[in-house]
Amino acid sequence: MITSNPTILSGDRFLLHPAELSDPHWYAVYTCANHEKQVAKQFLERNIEHFLPVYDSVRRWADRKKRIQLPLFDGYVFVRIGLRDRVDVLRVPSVVKLVGFNGHPAMLSTQEIDFLRNTLLPQLRAEPHPYLKIGRTVRIVRGALQGAEGVLIRKKKANRVVVSIDLLARAASVEVETADIERI
Repeated sequence: MITSNPTILSGDRFLLHPAELSDPHWYAVYTCANHEKQVAKQFLERNIEHFLPVYDSVRRWADRKKRIQLPLFDGYVFVRIGLRDRVDVLRVPSVVKLVGFNGHPAMLSTQEIDFLRNTLLPQLRAEPHPYLKIGRTVRIVRGALQGAEGVLIRKKKANRVVVSIDLLARAASVEVETADIERI
């Protein structure tokens, strides 16, 4: 969190108060390709609070079908740390960086993380979707995702709302009932 009067050190670096360095906040961690689960396992072993949203997918091979869990957002795991502890996160193998702007990690709100956790409820059948910003915008008025806004699409005779995470330029879609949405 940047203070109202940050002191600029060198172009794009900010001097933060000690409380801002130690207070835990949620951040997105960018990982090497297909290493999200390994990074989450390392965070667990190192007692770093984290969240890896996954969804169920059925994969077919010539001889069988198998249900597997895949990351909802390829290349990202979320951590709750104080910025003072960012070095512990960056030392984990396969971690590339904390997502941010101008060399400063960008915080995610607790509401955004709670929303992501709610999208993983089994009845919503979350799945990744290409990032969308244009389309018929709707608000979910009932249910676990009440208040969320996104773009309405139809898929296999069902309504889905695509909710975009702007910081990551990624999106996920969830199944909704027509009665649970209103046009914005």
